[in-house]
Amino acid sequence: MDVNLDRKTRRRLADNLQAEADSAAIYRALGDLEEDASIADVYGRMADSEERHARFWLHRLGRAPTDLPAPTARARILIWLAKRLGPGAVLPIVAGAESADLKSYMRQPEARESTIPAEERSHHRMVHAILSRSKGGLEGAAVARLEGRHRALSGNALRAGVLGANDGLVSNFSLVMGVAGATAAGGAVLIAGVAGLLAGAFSMALGEWVSVQSARELHQRQLDIEAEELEHHPEEERAELALIYEAKGMPRAEAERLAEQLTRDPETALQTLAREELGIDPEEMGGSAWTAAITSFVLFAAGAVLPILPFLFTGDRAAVIACVAVSAAGLFLIGAAITLLTGRGVWFTGIRQLLLGLAAAAITYGLGTLLGVALG
Repeated sequence: MDVNLDRKTRRRLADNLQAEADSAAIYRALGDLEEDASIADVYGRMADSEERHARFWLHRLGRAPTDLPAPTARARILIWLAKRLGPGAVLPIVAGAESADLKSYMRQPEARESTIPAEERSHHRMVHAILSRSKGGLEGAAVARLEGRHRALSGNALRAGVLGANDGLVSNFSLVMGVAGATAAGGAVLIAGVAGLLAGAFSMALGEWVSVQSARELHQRQLDIEAEELEHHPEEERAELALIYEAKGMPRAEAERLAEQLTRDPETALQTLAREELGIDPEEMGGSAWTAAITSFVLFAAGAVLPILPFLFTGDRAAVIACVAVSAAGLFLIGAAITLLTGRGVWFTGIRQLLLGLAAAAITYGLGTLLGVALG
């Protein structure tokens, strides 16, 4: 290994080495404190993995494989807290460190050429699995079924629908009232309302398309990396999958047998690793970007059209009063629909949503009136 490294690179590699040494020490301590033998074994093997990572960076630095640094003060404090408060007190911090390490390694060429990012990613998921189990979480397929029902009921679709319509109604109601306060011309209010509807709906649609498409591209990139790692390092991937199942509470022998069975077929192995390590459903990949965009456009427009309906039939002050009435009804109904997500009382949430929307419209109406007087 060429050790003629510049100062910045040497500092970066040394930081990687220290982070891995700290993680190994923490996992080793957590394993010593853990009463469940199967979880203690998982901690021990994660510590072994972190020590392998440390030796990888030692090799890059041109140092002896036994030249592991001592844990930092931060690591020693976390170990001290774990001994006094229990492993659960420090696991969220450990999970955050694993996530930070993964993000850092994805930007480093030396790490991207190794299995370290994939192993750090699985460590992050294993820590979360242990956390879930320690809090009374369910295991294995039961967790998957529960998560599936949760998504179906709370659902992203329902949430997006309610909030999209709410955004359209509140924003366009406020816009229409602001223009109505500035001018008595109903035609100007209608034009402003239609423009606000179209601008907001297109903006929401574009934002949703970019968001979903970016997520799909990221997921595809992660799947490509996982497929490459599965092709070149099948044993490591099988071992990491077994560790994840152990962290969920499965006996070691059963976890290894299941991992072996699942990874026999490359396609099945990739789908399983995608779900268990990456948290990605290969069949959905986050959904269709175009469906999300069109849905966002329609839902935003459905809420935004309510304030401008009265101005299609009349342009006098009666239209303003009707606009307030129609929008108020829409605000209350959206607030009532939000209770499907929150479980709060219909009247409480509906009236709260009504008052907040009316307050926003009243402020813009007042500002519009002041602007109209000033311009007049």
